[in-house]
Amino acid sequence: MSATETLWIKIAEKSFGLLLLGLSLLMIYFTVTSTNVLNAYSGFFAFLSVIPLIAGVLLIIAKPPE
Repeated sequence: MSATETLWIKIAEKSFGLLLLGLSLLMIYFTVTSTNVLNAYSGFFAFLSVIPLIAGVLLIIAKPPE
């Protein structure tokens, strides 16, 4: 892989990680602020919000192969 291809893959990976991180933080915010409406399902939606959070953090800290 050339240097420019590696650069674009790194940029795409980091930006997708930031997008996932922002989306999951938004999901967590809406889950926390609407716990009275969700009642018993608030834990389920909080768990579903943590999955993209972990994936986003892993994409941000991962290094693509050189």
